[in-house]
Amino acid sequence: MTGRILAIDQGTTSSRAILFDASLTPLATAQQEFRQIFPRSGWVEHDPEEIWSTTAAMCRSALEKGGARPEDIAAIGITNQRETVVVWDRETGRAVHNAIVWQDRRTADTCARLKAEGRESAVTARTGLLLDPYFSATKLAWILDNVEGARGKAGEGRLLFGTVDSFLIWRLTGGKVHATDATNAARTMLYNIHEGRWDEEILDMLGVPAAMLPEVRDSADDFGETRADLFGRPVPIRGVAGDQQAATVGQACFEPGMMKSTYGTGCFALLNTGAEAVTSKNRLLTTIAYQLAGKPVYALEGSIFIAGAVVQWLRDGLKIIREASETQPLAEAADPEQRLYLVPAFTGLGAPWWAPDARGAIFGITRNTGPAEFARAALESVAFQTQDLLEAMRADWPAGSGAAETVLRVDGGMTASDWTMQALADQLGAPVDRPVVTETTALGAAYLAGLHAGLCPEPAEFARSWALERRFEPRLDEAERRRRHAGWRDAVRRLLAPSEA
Repeated sequence: MTGRILAIDQGTTSSRAILFDASLTPLATAQQEFRQIFPRSGWVEHDPEEIWSTTAAMCRSALEKGGARPEDIAAIGITNQRETVVVWDRETGRAVHNAIVWQDRRTADTCARLKAEGRESAVTARTGLLLDPYFSATKLAWILDNVEGARGKAGEGRLLFGTVDSFLIWRLTGGKVHATDATNAARTMLYNIHEGRWDEEILDMLGVPAAMLPEVRDSADDFGETRADLFGRPVPIRGVAGDQQAATVGQACFEPGMMKSTYGTGCFALLNTGAEAVTSKNRLLTTIAYQLAGKPVYALEGSIFIAGAVVQWLRDGLKIIREASETQPLAEAADPEQRLYLVPAFTGLGAPWWAPDARGAIFGITRNTGPAEFARAALESVAFQTQDLLEAMRADWPAGSGAAETVLRVDGGMTASDWTMQALADQLGAPVDRPVVTETTALGAAYLAGLHAGLCPEPAEFARSWALERRFEPRLDEAERRRRHAGWRDAVRRLLAPSEA
């Protein structure tokens, strides 16, 4: 055995597999997109069979590209799109309905009803989450209520529920293991993050049989072995974490006060708060960053719905650019005397606003406003939204997150833009660190698997191997930083005013 680690990165739009060596250097990558299914406005689904088939195919492809034999693979790590729901038959392994994706809003009315009944405070106290269709719980209840015979079969113990990691583990092990890890469980809105168990009161509230639920294990743990026929021999599965938590691990944010932010289609920022589960007063989420040796490490999380997608809008909607890379020279050429504010609430506003019905707006257009100013405002909107998150985190957890101590570690596609990263550092008034390895999600999954398999070192030593590619230091003076952010907050207030008046 030569100590290779295979990381499965099952995302919202594609399935990837990355082969790492024992030092966590990537050796080969395979990736395949799959269908996005939109049955109605606001509904988003995936075919579980496509999730499974693309995942299995990419695993084989990565092994072939990397020249790895089955006996070379010491462990598999899995990271996955979070909150997406699959319900399948215990006997056949077939899903009873398409997977309902985290983006899906079909249960908005259910969440509104539960809020009206005064349920949100109890749910938040137990799970750290808000009552929102984003999370798994109401999606699961919808399947039980709307798929013919599902509720009866579930009550008889014939159906199983899982997030995507659980479904993949079930398929990979040939139905021998029904498990998840604490980070994925923490995103279902069914898991008591303080007591480390499925919450019976929430299960009763939604009519979810406990027998459907997977066993919750550590993020680095024994999740069984793959069927021998998949790769030629059984391969142990030893690490699992939801995608944003895996990125937190990949960024080696193991100390309280460390913060990472991933800039993809949206943006997800996590602040490590250590053994303390901080209750947010600013509508951030309290979640589990990772769990090792039975001990959860908690985080505050803020979600921005539109980050890289605002650049896609410049390209596909306004058609003022052909390639994403064109935004940087445009932003650099923008008129410094114009202050244009773009609030990209195309699908609502996320944390700390949580205004799902809000829609985008632009403020400050003049006769001289052109593509350059639009490009700058689009990129700056990401910095302003991140500043909102960071300030909410500081307010929630002032003891460990003072401005002088904050360093943001970043990853995701948008971090390739030096201009955007500099704008981010300027607006935060804090350093922004871009690592050498930006595939941090898969790296985190590989590390967790390698840790349990005995190939990778303990977190403190792994953290020393984290390598900085470039640090962006803030250059903007404090008065100007505050002035710009005040303009942004005024734009958000004006956007929200009609719905909040």
